[in-house]
Amino acid sequence: MTTTTPSYADDAPAVRCDNLVHVYGTPGAEVAALRGVDLLVRPGETVGLVGPSGAGKTTLLWHLAGLLKPTAGTVEVAGHRLANMTPRDLASLRLREIGVVLQNPGRNLLPYDSAVANILFAQRPTRRSRAAKRRRALGLLEAVGLGGAATRIAGQLSGGEQQRLAVAVALANSPGLLLADEPTSQLDPVSAQAVLELIRAANVDNGTTVVAVTHDEAAAVALGRTVTIRDGRVGAEGRAGEDYVVVGRDGTIQLPPDLLEGLPPGTLARAVKHEHGVDLRRVYQPGEGHDQDGDR
Repeated sequence: MTTTTPSYADDAPAVRCDNLVHVYGTPGAEVAALRGVDLLVRPGETVGLVGPSGAGKTTLLWHLAGLLKPTAGTVEVAGHRLANMTPRDLASLRLREIGVVLQNPGRNLLPYDSAVANILFAQRPTRRSRAAKRRRALGLLEAVGLGGAATRIAGQLSGGEQQRLAVAVALANSPGLLLADEPTSQLDPVSAQAVLELIRAANVDNGTTVVAVTHDEAAAVALGRTVTIRDGRVGAEGRAGEDYVVVGRDGTIQLPPDLLEGLPPGTLARAVKHEHGVDLRRVYQPGEGHDQDGDR
């Protein structure tokens, strides 16, 4: 099997977002989907974007794919500042260096062509021989459980089959970066595991960096790091099974939902500095008497 090496400029991160802001709508009716996202993903990392629906995860992924322009801030992928690139250059970057799986799997495919033809078409930029391209295509179809569907028309596959095919298409060129929006959302546990194994193999064998939006707990666990998006901001990160809050550039933090029971909205708290860091101590919360001189 022919593999490619991700093309990163010097030691550039695979992904960097610096104070990324995206506002939808028209003047007077704006909605801020992203509110100053800072994100750094190193080459070879696997990152799951998690959090509630409507938090901005898909909008962030679209920015990483160069499908949206920032309202403010910057996005860099593989050493390229996306805002400085032409639509043609962005299309070439996606074709050669980035595999993209959109949430609606049909949008990733040529619906009138066969499953194997879709993967062959995705391999156009590679220098593989025709025979090598076909071996690669058939191998990917087997990996996602579609070995018997090679000649079936993509548009006639079920939603779950299209989703599996979309992942295979996105990985056809052994891309440096895989961006996947809910890659297992329509799959049964066995099919979902096959897709996750394929993504893991791309990461281990080819060094593919992975950023995936997911609500699937199994998918999130399979990725090395999780980034929680809440209200358009990075609210927390998970590493090695432990969750951490993230301090924003303006000093704000977003507490996990279980901690909000002890510090509900409207609570007054005192930040106390000590040699190991800073403690947040509740002084007053709505419904309590207010003791200005001591903690409760």
